[in-house]
Amino acid sequence: MKFKNLFLLSGVVSALLLGGCTSTSSFLSSSGPTTSGVNDSKQVNENNAIQIVDVNDHVARRLVDANKQAKFSEAFSAKTSSNHFVGAGDALEVSIWEAPPATLFGSGLSDSKAGTSTSRVSTFPEQVVQSNGMINIPFAGQITAAGKSLQDIENEIIKRLHGKANQPQVLVRLTRNTSANVTVVGEVTNSARMPLSPRGERLLDALAAAGGVRQPVNKMTMQVTRGDVVRSMPLERVILDPKQNIVLQPGDVITAMYQPLSFTVLGATGKNEEQNFEAQGISLAQALARAGGLQDARADAQGVFIFRFEDQDAVEWKSKPNITPDGKVPVIYRVDLKNPATFFVAQSFPIRNKDVLYVSNAPAAEMQKFLNIVTSSIFTVTAPFSSGLIKQ
Repeated sequence: MKFKNLFLLSGVVSALLLGGCTSTSSFLSSSGPTTSGVNDSKQVNENNAIQIVDVNDHVARRLVDANKQAKFSEAFSAKTSSNHFVGAGDALEVSIWEAPPATLFGSGLSDSKAGTSTSRVSTFPEQVVQSNGMINIPFAGQITAAGKSLQDIENEIIKRLHGKANQPQVLVRLTRNTSANVTVVGEVTNSARMPLSPRGERLLDALAAAGGVRQPVNKMTMQVTRGDVVRSMPLERVILDPKQNIVLQPGDVITAMYQPLSFTVLGATGKNEEQNFEAQGISLAQALARAGGLQDARADAQGVFIFRFEDQDAVEWKSKPNITPDGKVPVIYRVDLKNPATFFVAQSFPIRNKDVLYVSNAPAAEMQKFLNIVTSSIFTVTAPFSSGLIKQ
């Protein structure tokens, strides 16, 4: 009787081994789809709802080019101006000197040694540049100040006073700057409006004037808005490359943005979790390393996948892709780490925010699970016989 039962059990096991090798994953628990499960997905094969793209050097280069952002030095002029151009709302102080004996403006300054008047100076009350860009000077009339340098305004006043004042000399001083400012907002200690001077303040000057950033430097992105042009760069890159520390212009808006970037790791890796990364980005090779690498006993080196919603023109699609309502293409990038050349490609393939990095189980791992279940079943069934609880 004992041998009869063992014979029946062995027949069942043999049938399972012969007929279940290709279907063990259908009833065994797993961390996700197998490599063949991803490749043979109905959504991929039937209606192209999901695109599968093999990662190679060409694909990596194209993604890197598409991911490039214009540098500040390329998007914005780096020229400095030695002149300050006056704007509406600025306050000016105008002083006029005359050579004697003319007395067009006020009292004179006396030379105590000579006992005679050497020159006459008149300093007018502070004048605010009007919305139409004009200021008023006695005997000179309305002077256009907005959009001009202080020297231009001085020359214009001298020209207007010619024939009225005796050898006039004019000094125009900016007492309050309200038009030439930049605005600094975002994750800074104190949002501020920083006035610009002829020295030519730069991006990091404005950041320092606002008290610096409140988050780690490698997590920060700097955005510069100048008119209709908006560009962003990681703060760390601006610090490391002096060319990106651009000269600011009046009206620039600087935004310090803290944007936590992360990707999710699932499957046969050292750890399954959400991983944060720096604003300047990381490569696939770095992402795999941060995930603890592939598990030797479980992972299928040919079954590494990156799930992403990609831009429509990111890669060359094999067939016309389906587009989501927000204009994206669901794509699975397939990576074969059994090919040594792929490790070079992995060093340049960019990981993006919200990517899902998945490593499937190897077929041998699924079979090992199945054999463990069968072995456990055999010992469970034969235990009563070996213990004598069931007699023949």
